[in-house]
Amino acid sequence: MARRSTFSASALTRAYQRNVKALTKATLQGGRRMAGQLQRATAKHFKPPPGRGDWIAGMALGPAGARRYHLYRPPDLKLQPGERLPLMVMLHGCGQTGRDFAVSTRMDQLAARQRFLVLYPEQDRLANPQGCWNWYDHRSGKADAEAATLMAAVDQVCLLYRADRERVVVAGLSAGASMAALLATRYPVRFRAVAMHSGVAPGAAKSPATALGAMRGRHSPAMLATAVGKALGAAAAFTTLPPLLVLHGDADLVVAPSNALDSATIWATATGAAPGGLRVVQRGKRHPMRVTDYKHQGHTCVTLCQIAQLGHAWSGGAARAPFSDAAGPDATRLVWAFASRQFAAAARTPGA
Repeated sequence: MARRSTFSASALTRAYQRNVKALTKATLQGGRRMAGQLQRATAKHFKPPPGRGDWIAGMALGPAGARRYHLYRPPDLKLQPGERLPLMVMLHGCGQTGRDFAVSTRMDQLAARQRFLVLYPEQDRLANPQGCWNWYDHRSGKADAEAATLMAAVDQVCLLYRADRERVVVAGLSAGASMAALLATRYPVRFRAVAMHSGVAPGAAKSPATALGAMRGRHSPAMLATAVGKALGAAAAFTTLPPLLVLHGDADLVVAPSNALDSATIWATATGAAPGGLRVVQRGKRHPMRVTDYKHQGHTCVTLCQIAQLGHAWSGGAARAPFSDAAGPDATRLVWAFASRQFAAAARTPGA
């Protein structure tokens, strides 16, 4: 009996050891696979987008902590003494990285031809697991902290890479669009223009719960009525708000298209602008868009572009890229053309 017990215990011990060895081997293999996947994802993240030019990594510190960024610098730059270049700040949407946004919008290719810098700040996944900018989180203070940290990145680029502080534009998609609007209302004199693509109307949310409702177009009338006084209240004089370009698809199922008109109306009210006549614009076989300009004393304060058949995607973006629709009007060109007009208008206005 004792001999059988010893044999049974020994067999169990060997079986246990074999299982532990197999489990250890599987765990190590799984760990190596995960490490490999992480390494490949990291390598892709830091890999420059296609095309010539510099893809410069940096990091800015602010109230929200550290935020990484990449700066695109056109190739073969030969700046004259004292010359500075315009700066386009591009804020990605949820589920995107700065590199993804660069590939989708192809803003770098336009920057290479037009000679301007492009800044791609990066949301930290610890700050938001989906990579969204916390544009709505005013109750906790995250929204303003992130806005201040993004401004630290802008200041750093202006200091280190000869960006022109008088020709800075901010544009964004989805959550990036809403953060762009927040930046422009908190720091209105720092931006010459702002572009919102598929974003939520300024002042329509102040917490995660109200953000979801605003995305679906469920705005509180009281909230929208006080948006000018509160959401835009950081600007001492509303007339200092930079001109706004709003782009939104009427087939957007993520952020309700009603946000486009709300954004334009809020901004127009804040700047004393009135809407002009609506015109339909279509180039070739691209989706048509309905365009309305809001003007004050002859100056365009808001341009609203409502794009037919466009979903939640960058209009005219790279084919097969996520959150990109190649069939839409070229939003990248529209944003730069809008910004260029503001640069020209400021040059004609002394002290602007």
